[in-house]
Amino acid sequence: MRQAGRYLPEYREVRTRAGDFLTMCRTPEIAAEVTLQPIRRFGLDAAIVFSDILTPLVPAGIELDFAPAPHIANPLRTPADLDRLRFPEPWSGTEFLSETLALVREALAPETALIGFCGAPWTLGTYLVEGSTSRSFSLAKAFAHHHPGVFDALVNRLADAMAAYLRSQVEAGAQAVQVFDSWIGALGAEDARRWALGPARRLLEKIGDLGVPRIYFANGGAHLLHDMRDMPCEVIGLDWRADLAMATRALPDHALQGNLDPGVLMGPDDAIRARTLAMVAAAPRRGYIANLGHGVTPDVPVRAVSTFVETIQRYRYE
Repeated sequence: MRQAGRYLPEYREVRTRAGDFLTMCRTPEIAAEVTLQPIRRFGLDAAIVFSDILTPLVPAGIELDFAPAPHIANPLRTPADLDRLRFPEPWSGTEFLSETLALVREALAPETALIGFCGAPWTLGTYLVEGSTSRSFSLAKAFAHHHPGVFDALVNRLADAMAAYLRSQVEAGAQAVQVFDSWIGALGAEDARRWALGPARRLLEKIGDLGVPRIYFANGGAHLLHDMRDMPCEVIGLDWRADLAMATRALPDHALQGNLDPGVLMGPDDAIRARTLAMVAAAPRRGYIANLGHGVTPDVPVRAVSTFVETIQRYRYE
């Protein structure tokens, strides 16, 4: 989860040379280098390509900037605004990411997997309406409740576009894909079923023929475990607020991914080892990807990430 980032000195060095974040994402040589940095340092089982969930919105006419948080200059605030959201068919506009994936796949050892990703329809929809991150998502919720049919059309259009986007990533070398529903936790169960889980299900079904594992990460979605039982994917990713043993019982047909609180990495090594081992002990034996429950934060010591990874690696081979 967010393998690359400001906690790594080698990342900060590249960021200083490259300048802005979008330039890093759109320059394949830079994005490939940043993708490979945590693999070289930690020997992880898989690399997740360096990008951002919002970059595939740009080909649809969205004016995106990071300063440093994401900001959309032309958000969708009325039903008529949807007319200017036009995703390319067939998919195009993110060839830089395809080139990045090809470069990374060539550089990785055969046994190291390469993961592509996208944002989930609800999460992308919130950015499109709010124009930025939000605490309350009041603009997105107001849009959805005042114009429910239009919002249905928006998230379904996003589902179809992201399916095409993920398809292009698999064609470029991604061997698994992850769908990030970063803001599903802002919704109650009824609204989540309609505007988050339903469109995400549509997206995942559209890529079922690709033959690669599909991971659905529902951040803040612990109240929706039973609703995710029929999600058409191989893996459910859990944030740190979900109880891993409870999720194992609620989702008997899925492998699980997660879900150590990244805040644990701020503690001493002994505490990191103990909490990591407790997490793995609670994990399902039918299929499990040890991971954090969200991204590595910029203030986490590199030593702590090493302790986390090495604890899992030693456990695996005992």
